[in-house]
Amino acid sequence: MTDVLVVGGGPAGLSAALFTAKNGLETVVYDTDETWLHKAHLFNYLGIESKDGTEFIEDARQQAEEFGVERRSAEVTGVEQTDDGFAVTTADGDAEATYLVLATGADRSLAEELGCAFDGDVVDVTVSMETDIEDAYATGAMVRDQEWQAVISAGDGGAAALDILSKEEGEHFHDFDTPADAE
Repeated sequence: MTDVLVVGGGPAGLSAALFTAKNGLETVVYDTDETWLHKAHLFNYLGIESKDGTEFIEDARQQAEEFGVERRSAEVTGVEQTDDGFAVTTADGDAEATYLVLATGADRSLAEELGCAFDGDVVDVTVSMETDIEDAYATGAMVRDQEWQAVISAGDGGAAALDILSKEEGEHFHDFDTPADAE
């Protein structure tokens, strides 16, 4: 059993995974490499003057992996709540975790299967991206009607991760580094 399972390897999923792994939680990302960023060029992402979407996602994957994220190239075909958290099913087998972050773009089928509440066509979440199912989060395009931007999705992933980390710490958690922390 791992701490955090993230389904989706785009900006939302990798952002959530980066934050949780960087702060000591065992994190696994299931990534089918179908992110919309492969069709994008970024001019509107803060801190990036101009970058190909595929190059951006490769850099994001490398950064997450450097902080300990385990990335698995497998499609999640099922998800369910268990007594201890959540289980996902792939062709390679099942995995379990305490927390689940869904970051599957506009594909909301796993949220439906899990039984998450919807607000119209989008998954209903709190400001910290938690669904009505405790410890299950939905991010990015699955929670927004049309605001499908990489920077917004990454923020959603970060919000979910900070909520998870706050639960683990028992108080509000802030991922804030100083120059002295940098190597």
